[in-house]
Amino acid sequence: MLEVVAVPAFSDNYIWLVHDPASGETAVVDPGDGEAALAAADDRGWTIGQVWNTHWHGDHTGGNRLVKDVTGCSVSGPATEAIPARDIALREGDVVRLGRCVGKVIEVPGHTLGHIAFVFEDAGIAFVGDTLFAMGCGRLFEGSPEQMYNSLQRLAALPPATALYAAHEYTLSNARFAADADPGSSEVRERLRGIEARRARGEITLPTSVAEERKTNPFVRAKDADEFAALRRRKDSFG
Repeated sequence: MLEVVAVPAFSDNYIWLVHDPASGETAVVDPGDGEAALAAADDRGWTIGQVWNTHWHGDHTGGNRLVKDVTGCSVSGPATEAIPARDIALREGDVVRLGRCVGKVIEVPGHTLGHIAFVFEDAGIAFVGDTLFAMGCGRLFEGSPEQMYNSLQRLAALPPATALYAAHEYTLSNARFAADADPGSSEVRERLRGIEARRARGEITLPTSVAEERKTNPFVRAKDADEFAALRRRKDSFG
């Protein structure tokens, strides 16, 4: 239903172009680099009509104004955060639309206090920003361990086949930590080997899936917020 294209930016960011072939409409998720987002859309003959921001950090919002100035697009982002050039303030339960495709806004604080995700249930995809990464999660810059743990559990409760589009290529370092945190897991070791091979070939490791994260992400698998907090502290100083 939706075509999703990764646009690499900076050292490890991914900007996501989202295109609805039926309507011809295109949105961009977290355009930290506006020039990169515009160039990638232009290469495909697409015109960006919407910006969707998950949180306020500059590597996600730094290109908002440029994209808006060039295309006249609307900019949507979390209501409780300072989002450059924002037109539409989003809260829990709001929706974004691309053609006939509807994405539900859910609040997933932890990395930042106002962080949101965009969940397209019918398409089976979700844009999760810096909340959940493949085999990892975002640092707690503003929120509490309890908030992040609850946010991860909320995302992990989505249907298993849901494709999760995170905003950074952190998978290899996350997988190495997961193997250290759960040395007895054959599934983690197998996934680590596969990720090492993909990165050696220069391949992207996203999207991940809810099912994969339930099996191999130590932060998702933590039994409670205290265990999560301990893991997050270990990861902050790992390697």
